[in-house]
Amino acid sequence: MASVTIYDVAARAEVSIKTVSRVMNNEPNVRPMMRERVLEAAQALGYSPNLSARSLAGSKSFVIAVFVDAALTIDHWRSERGADYLSRIQLGATLQCRDAGYHLLVELIDHEAPQIRQEVGALLAALKPDGVILTPPSSDNEIVLELLNKSGTPYVRLGPEETDGPGPRVHMDNFAAARDVTEHLAGLGHKRIGFVVGEPRHGASQARRQGYLAAMEARGLSVDEAWIRQGDFTFQSGHDAAKALLALPDRPTAIFASNDDMALGVLAAAAEAGVLVPGEVSVAGFDDSPSARFSRPQLTTVRQPVVEMAELATRLLIKGQVKGGAAGAMAAPIDELLPFELIHRASTAPPPAP
Repeated sequence: MASVTIYDVAARAEVSIKTVSRVMNNEPNVRPMMRERVLEAAQALGYSPNLSARSLAGSKSFVIAVFVDAALTIDHWRSERGADYLSRIQLGATLQCRDAGYHLLVELIDHEAPQIRQEVGALLAALKPDGVILTPPSSDNEIVLELLNKSGTPYVRLGPEETDGPGPRVHMDNFAAARDVTEHLAGLGHKRIGFVVGEPRHGASQARRQGYLAAMEARGLSVDEAWIRQGDFTFQSGHDAAKALLALPDRPTAIFASNDDMALGVLAAAAEAGVLVPGEVSVAGFDDSPSARFSRPQLTTVRQPVVEMAELATRLLIKGQVKGGAAGAMAAPIDELLPFELIHRASTAPPPAP
């Protein structure tokens, strides 16, 4: 049997080929009754539009690309932990792409590579995406932003450090979320609260550190520099940081790790040292990954609206609300701030009695 074509759908629905094309491309200004008629005809005939044909028929590629950090993503997969952040971004973006007939491509960007300019430039030239979602640290990388602006490719920055920088942004308040976690621990009676900082190249890491420090200051609690340890968002870095914190003579009674993977590393280090959680030390994380609910004890953490952020960013790109190049620079800035939620679970409790 010959494959079904757009001409067959147009004949069955008794409409023009142009109308079928507009319906298949999910374009506006098509009457609901006409759209329904075309979709019913396409379903009855088993018609599925070819992506390459759609791309050749117009200026759209029907591709949305997501730029993610190569180093951190590979580290997560090698350790067989984490990568939940990327998975949730893919879920949110894929849901929107599927409904609109787009394809989603995830591209690993090596921000430390000397040839990053050539690689990103070649990527944009080959894919010609209709839009790009930038995750940290791409959302703050000057070279990536410059190339996108020069190519006229629309983009949305997820969770950028520079909230007043170029381009539309979709983010949450990392400062306020970290402040609230620290306030929660201080409210339980903890005075010695340790903190594990995230990957230094990610803007969220510094925002969360500043939120922790602001809450400690507001409570009148001193901060020993030995209580702050550098991590990189991986389980191993959280484990190493916790070993150092738990070995202090006057160790913290609570440890706040700025993502769940590192918090799981803290839980593991505490178990190895025979330190009870939360009986001897409370532990809090950030993300509300599935592991936070499966750990023992379950992890107090911050629920990030990652899926919702990815959905919104993708929707803005697909609906053409984001312009590329000079048009985008002249447009009013899009700044979407989504809410977070502090989730109280069993890993935090009042400190042990003196």
